[in-house]
Order: sequence, then C-alpha cells, then structure tokens
Amino acid sequence: MKENKKEPLSEKQIREVMRNWATGVTVVTSNHSNQNHGMTVSSFSSISLEPPLVMIALERSTRTRQLVIDSKAFGITILSENQQEISNQFAGWVTDEGDRFEGLETFTLDSKSPMIKGGLGYMDCKVESVYEVGTHTLIIGEVTSIKINEGNGTSDPLLYFNQKYHQLKK
Repeated sequence: MKENKKEPLSEKQIREVMRNWATGVTVVTSNHSNQNHGMTVSSFSSISLEPPLVMIALERSTRTRQLVIDSKAFGITILSENQQEISNQFAGWVTDEGDRFEGLETFTLDSKSPMIKGGLGYMDCKVESVYEVGTHTLIIGEVTSIKINEGNGTSDPLLYFNQKYHQLKK
C-alpha cells in the first residue's frame, strides 16, 4: 500500500493565507535600563477581563522582545487611522538600533514603557507568562493601567489587510 505524503506548508503559503486576516495595529514598547524600544505588532489580543490579561507575540530575535523580557513590563498603543507613518516607523523602516521614538510625543503610565500620543487607547502591562513558540515568543501581560484617547474620540483604528493599511468605511 502506497502512503500519501503531504508536503510541508511553506512560509510563503502561510503568509498568503494570513493576508486575508484583517487586524488592528498596535505599537508595543518597553524600557529597560533607560533604553526605550518598540515595534509594530498586530499579534495582540485581549484574553481575559478578570484578571485583565492581554497577549502579544514578538519575534524572538527582536530588541523589543528582549527589553520586555528583561523589564518584565510593556506598553501598548492602539494606533488611530492617522498614525500610519508611526506604524511604518516602528515596523522597521527605522533600524532596530535606531531611535524609533525620534520626533514623537510620548508619556508613561505605571511602568517606564513609553506610550505614543495620539493613539486610541493605551495599556500598561506587567509580564505574567512567557511561552517560546516557533519563531516567536507569546507574552501574557496583566494590564495594570489604561488610558483612553485624550482627543475628541472621533478617530477610527488603523487597520491592516492584505499588506496595506485600510480605514473603516462610513
């Protein structure tokens, strides 16, 4: 009897199917030993309201991941539709060694993790659990403080779908 062997899925195939998943866009930040860093992250989700827990997934090789692990804290800025350039800046258009915060107004909540002004919402988190999975690290954080957009509340979220930014249709 001949056995049918299934070909392993390629990274390209996975990327192609995941392009069909629309997400919001966040910037995850951290501070350790007076070093700030951050990166654009769409792998973010609320996982519990009691206690308040969120999950982020960070590639293992990133500087931001190491700062989150070392500081045991991270901040999340939920980007608004007019913050596409900030998303690009934190997505690597400025190298991992460069200052991605240059020219941006920031503030902090409980931890020293910088939050980017103009976002829709902000969460300060302490690391609760860490799981190494494939090429990424899943980090569960307990939300210790939040802040809602200080503006007029009329902004919509920045969305990402099929390798492009999108806006909600009104």
